[in-house]
Amino acid sequence: MSEPDERRRPSSRTLPKAASGIRGLDEITGGGLPRGRPTLVCGSAGCGKTLLAMEFLVRGATELGEPGVFVAFEETAEELTQNVRSLGFDLDDLEAAGQLVVESIHVERSEIEETGEYDLEGLFIRLGLAIDSIGAQRVVLDTIENLFGGLYNAAILRFELRRLFRWLKDRGVTTVVTGERGEGQLTRHGLEEYVSDCVILLDQRVNGQLSTRRLRVVKYRGTVHGTNEYPFLIDETGISVLPVTSMGLDYAASDERIPSGVPRLDDMLGGYGYYRGSSIMVTGTAGTGKSSLAAHLVDAGCGRGERCLYFAFEESARQIVRNMRSIGVDLEPWIDQGLLRIESVRPTLHGLESHLVAVHKLVNEFRPRIVVIDPLSSFRSAGAGSEVQSMLLRLIDFLESAEITGFFTSLTSGGSPLEQSEVAISSLIDTWLMLRQFEVGGERDRGLYVLKSRGMAHSSQIREFRLTNRGLDLLDVYAGHRP
Repeated sequence: MSEPDERRRPSSRTLPKAASGIRGLDEITGGGLPRGRPTLVCGSAGCGKTLLAMEFLVRGATELGEPGVFVAFEETAEELTQNVRSLGFDLDDLEAAGQLVVESIHVERSEIEETGEYDLEGLFIRLGLAIDSIGAQRVVLDTIENLFGGLYNAAILRFELRRLFRWLKDRGVTTVVTGERGEGQLTRHGLEEYVSDCVILLDQRVNGQLSTRRLRVVKYRGTVHGTNEYPFLIDETGISVLPVTSMGLDYAASDERIPSGVPRLDDMLGGYGYYRGSSIMVTGTAGTGKSSLAAHLVDAGCGRGERCLYFAFEESARQIVRNMRSIGVDLEPWIDQGLLRIESVRPTLHGLESHLVAVHKLVNEFRPRIVVIDPLSSFRSAGAGSEVQSMLLRLIDFLESAEITGFFTSLTSGGSPLEQSEVAISSLIDTWLMLRQFEVGGERDRGLYVLKSRGMAHSSQIREFRLTNRGLDLLDVYAGHRP
């Protein structure tokens, strides 16, 4: 995609930012969190506040050379260390290297009195010593409610919050403060969001028994930022945020052609196959050979030394390898060579947005030239029709913007209109192949035709094909049953 005009990004020069190191978050915020200022991360229990804050510290210390201090008012240092070890973060090693300090401060509510004598001097002294001990540039306070839990006077609370945030600003540290979601407001006290320079809201929703986490930047003083809701995942490598809700239409269009793996199908597509970076959809009823066409494309791509990523939502990787071997396509050598990766998962395991984030993450890690989604129609069990269509629109835009060839199969039900996909994205597809079955003379024949293929001359014939032990054999024009 083309670089945006420099005149449209004045904020990057006027407001210093500290990269979070969290995938996708820096793109949403235009470069990171406000440097030397406090950011509030709020949300309900279990949405990922503490993990986001900890990853902000760990990435800063290990990747950006900025040591950090984590102050926990709820968990002990030992509990935190154990909890984040599953993400690959070894806090003990970071502390031993002088990159991180974890402080656990227990605040007894009974000791807090709402008098003019209440102040935070003790916290300032302890926090200042921790910052100075390693030259920390980043600080996390988790969670703010435990620090002010015994205060109910709004005037005192607002005064102490301002003192705390001013002290942090004067120290010049980039701070993340976590807070619990309140009733009808972002935090329990409803004050923290007003004194923070940046507010990030995390949310976890359950729809149809499927859970999806979302992130939204509620406010960010002094700079433009993404204002939509963005899905994110928490896995063994940390947090991954999907930075866009809709791609633009200014991506490149390649003139390069790639073989389909079936020579006679290439002939039907003007003699050269598909366009590189285009979207191809194959529709048909069960058993017509959709996955077989996908396997031929993958086999041809790996044969050229290109990486291919195959998402299977109805079969395991071993089933696919075994089944394709029966038609003369052996995918196992490509897996062994690291050219082919098959990801098998049930569509109902995650919500639609989580699937989309997972695809983004794997594509960015594996860097394939070809991606197969088999089948698209399985997503109907994970969301409503409009939600599925929106998710697939973003998926196709993402692949095309990266010049990755996308190959999608879609199951059509018997008796439904043939020239209509079950997921209603046919208008977005560059090349649409339709597979049909014909019952003639007590036999069932298979036929293939090109419904559309943008930007190229293509055949309008219906061609019979057979699945043999030497691959997909495309025959001549279909003329009914041959005696």
